[in-house]
Amino acid sequence: MKGINIKGIFKIEFKKNIIILITSINIIYLIISLYFVNHYFLNTEINGIDVSLKSYSDIDKIFIDYINEYELHLIERNGETEKITAKDIGMQYNKKNSIYKINQMQISIKWACSFFYDQKYYVKDLFIYNNDSLNKKINDLNCLNKEIIEPKTVSFKYLNGSYKIIKEVNGNKINKDKLIEVIKMSILKGETYLDLNKNNCYYNPRYTIISDKTIETMNLLNKYVKAKITYLFGSKNEILDGNITNEWFSVDENLEVTINETNVIGYLRLLGKKYDTVGTARNFKTSTDKIVEVKGGLYGWKINAADESKALLENIKHGEIIEKEPIYIQKAISRDKDEIGNTYVEINITKQHLWFYKKGKLITQGNIVTGNPTKGNSTKLGIYMLNYKQKWVTLIGEDYEAKVNYWMPFYGNIGIHDASWRYSFGKEIYKRNGTHGCVNVPLYLAKIIFENIEEGIPIIVYEE
Repeated sequence: MKGINIKGIFKIEFKKNIIILITSINIIYLIISLYFVNHYFLNTEINGIDVSLKSYSDIDKIFIDYINEYELHLIERNGETEKITAKDIGMQYNKKNSIYKINQMQISIKWACSFFYDQKYYVKDLFIYNNDSLNKKINDLNCLNKEIIEPKTVSFKYLNGSYKIIKEVNGNKINKDKLIEVIKMSILKGETYLDLNKNNCYYNPRYTIISDKTIETMNLLNKYVKAKITYLFGSKNEILDGNITNEWFSVDENLEVTINETNVIGYLRLLGKKYDTVGTARNFKTSTDKIVEVKGGLYGWKINAADESKALLENIKHGEIIEKEPIYIQKAISRDKDEIGNTYVEINITKQHLWFYKKGKLITQGNIVTGNPTKGNSTKLGIYMLNYKQKWVTLIGEDYEAKVNYWMPFYGNIGIHDASWRYSFGKEIYKRNGTHGCVNVPLYLAKIIFENIEEGIPIIVYEE
């Protein structure tokens, strides 16, 4: 007698039980599915109203009851609240709505999905209200009728060597168009709370203390304000730092930093008034041991405000800490008391004599002939500087043409040169047979001066 296969019998029974279980589950699932043919799934909301497991036939009553108690609470920025009720705006349930579309979307066989996903729907035509009543209610809201505090974007303040951020002001100014829009949408969605701030119903400052642009602007301002330029004027100096330059910076509504170039030029012009010396009166000790005051002329220091302003702007933008001389239109020999130094040409109109000193040593001297005062051609008094020097030049004027070997101009077309047509120099010649303004000198004198003088050397013209 063969043995009984218990293992095989167990497998068969197990398979039968599994089939029965699966069949039972399917039957139960189908039975539940039949329930959801006319009921809403779990976790179902329509316009904010929970209708989970509710029958389609009961839905009208649910919505009508909901409207009877409906209130929309408006939460303002300062925490104050106001409310709009269904009664205020004539709110009603619209029975001719399109909720049936949702019913069609909830296919009963898929009811199990509602265990895992919320079923939230919005039906546009579920509620209706009186638009005039709503607008009146909105116009009467306290948030639109209180004293307005305008929003202010961040600003910047210079204090103790650096800039600090002044926090923005949010204010309480309502964007009415936005407010109306979100209130209407909240009502139609059946929402009961509306945070005006979170829904962007306020006018807000464009930039706040945490905006990337705010930090960028502050860093740029602090870079600019750390620039320190020490201007050198011989033994004197002027320090330009953030205590002055901070007043030159401005920040526009886009938080862009600009430097007021008018202020930059103004500062350099003030330096010019203080340190420019062109034409200033100087006390000069003559070769005859007299002290004379010499006024006028073109000699001296003069700052080039236009070019230096461009350089200074770059210094500031790079936050540089440097010592420098300003850019000059022209320079004198030194920044000493009289700025003349010990190399110069001295022309005494009264004595009709010229001296030339180089490094404190008298190189040459001699009699001269200067401009004719009786014809209005007097040689201009003042301190000048040699513009350039040139050999073998033909000088041409309205009524003359003269060839010279050595030409050394110091004031336009006025200069020192030899005059081969003259047989004598000095004394009173200039008063009756003077020049058109130039300084005529003997050939030997012109040659020695020419060979030893350089561009920029002072030329002092005076009368005793």
